[in-house]
Amino acid sequence: MTETDSLAYDVVVLGAGPVGENVAGRARAAGLTTAVVESELVGGECSYWACMPSKALLRPVIAQADARRLPGLSQAVQGPLHTPDVLARRDVYTSHWKDDGQVAWLDGIGADLYRGQGRLAGPRTVTVTAADGTVTTLTARHAVAVATGTRAQLPDLPGLAEVGPWTSREATSAEAAPGRLIVVGGGVVATEMATAWQALGSEVTLLVRGKGLLNRMEPFAGELVADALTEAGVDVRTGTSVESVTRENGTVVVVTGTGDRIEADEILFATGRAPHTGDIGLETVGLEPGSWLDTDDTLRVDGSDWLYAVGDVNHRALLTHEGKYQARIAGDAIVARATGSPIGDEPWGPHAATADHYAVPQVVFTDPEAAAVGLSLAEAEQAGHRVRAVDVDFGSVAGAGLYGDGYKGRARMVVDLDEEILRGVTFVGPGVGELLHSATVAVAGRVPVGRLWHAVPSYPTLSEVWLRLLEAYRDN
Repeated sequence: MTETDSLAYDVVVLGAGPVGENVAGRARAAGLTTAVVESELVGGECSYWACMPSKALLRPVIAQADARRLPGLSQAVQGPLHTPDVLARRDVYTSHWKDDGQVAWLDGIGADLYRGQGRLAGPRTVTVTAADGTVTTLTARHAVAVATGTRAQLPDLPGLAEVGPWTSREATSAEAAPGRLIVVGGGVVATEMATAWQALGSEVTLLVRGKGLLNRMEPFAGELVADALTEAGVDVRTGTSVESVTRENGTVVVVTGTGDRIEADEILFATGRAPHTGDIGLETVGLEPGSWLDTDDTLRVDGSDWLYAVGDVNHRALLTHEGKYQARIAGDAIVARATGSPIGDEPWGPHAATADHYAVPQVVFTDPEAAAVGLSLAEAEQAGHRVRAVDVDFGSVAGAGLYGDGYKGRARMVVDLDEEILRGVTFVGPGVGELLHSATVAVAGRVPVGRLWHAVPSYPTLSEVWLRLLEAYRDN
C-alpha cells in the first residue's frame, strides 16, 4: 500500500451519482475547489442500474399499450415486442455501462475525480484507496458531502446467496428475458419490473407480502395497477410470504407461507434499500457504520458543522429527483457558509429542503402510471390536518377518452379544509406522469383552491381533470 501526501480542497464529495454531481456543480459554480470520489461508475445507480435503464425498458411497453387502445392502430401492434431491440436501446441509455461522458462533464466544470473506495478518516478528512492499493488523503476546508446512496436489501433467507437472486441491478441490466421470473415485493421496483419483463416475454409471478401494491400511495393506485398487471398476464399473489428459496438443477424453487411451490428461471427481490454507509469510515467521526444519516434542512448531519448527507443516504426521500433537489440546496448552503453569506434556512428558503416534508413527487411507470405528490389522505389525517379527499374518475374527462378507448384512471386531491390548500394529489391512468408537475406546483406553492379555479385547463386534454376535481369539491 502506497500513501500520497494530503491534498486540500474546499469541498470533498463522496459519491459521483447524480446527487454528488449536483453538489459538485453548485460548489464549482461558486468557485470552490472540489474533489469527487467514486468507487464505481461516475453517474451512479440512477444512470446505469435504476432510473435510466428501467425507463428505457418500460417506454416501449407503455407506447405499445397506448397504441393498442386506438382503433386503426391497435391492429398493427398486436404482436410481441422485439426484445433484442428494446434491450439494445436500453444499452444506449446506459452508455453501455461506460462513464466517459459523465467523467468529461466533471472535468468540464473543473472538479477533480478520484477513483477508489472513499472513507472518512476523521473530521474533514477522506482517504481514497485506489484499485492498485494507493491511498490518497483529501482534506476539506469547508465541507464533506456524503452522497453514497443505497444498495438493495435482501431478506434473511438461508442459502439465498447460493441461489444468485436478482436485485434491481440485474433486473435492469439483464441481457435476455428469462422464461419465468418471480418478483418478490410490491413497491415501485417490483411493479415496474413485473410490467417490463412480462411485456418482454417472461412469465411473471409477483409475490407480495402485504395486502396490495404501492402501499405508500393511495390504496386505489395499487388496486388499479394490480388489476392491469393481472390483465397483462402477471400472476399477482398478495398476502404471500417467501419461506424458502433454492436453485435445483438451474431452476429457482420458492416455497411460500401457504405451502405453494413455484418454479422459475430467475427471482428478483425488490424488498427495500439499505444505506451505502457500511464502509465509509463513519466510526471515525462518531457515527454508526451502516446507518442512515440524519440531517437538518440544509442537509448538514446532525451535530456536525462540516459533514453533509445528501440524497438517499439521509432517508428523507429515496428518489433521484429529490436527491438532486437536496444537492442544489446543500451545495448552495455550503457555498454560503464558506463565503460568510447569510443562510436562508427558514421553511421554503434558498438553503432549506422544505419540499422533502410537504411536496415530494413520484411517478411509477407502470401501465397505468401512478403519480403522486404530497400527502395521501391517511398521511394527512395522521399529521393532524382537517382534510377532505375529492375523487374523480378520469372517464369524466374528454381528453381521457381521446387518449385511448377504455381509458381507466382515477384522480384524488386532498384538501386542507382550514387553509383551503392542497395537501396532496394522486393521479392513476395512462399518461398521467406528465400531469404531475402541475400538482407539484400547486402543493409546493400552497396555491389556494380559490385561485386554482382561475388556472384554466386546455380542452380536450387530460389536464381537464383539474376542473372536474374542483367541481366535485365545490358541489359536495
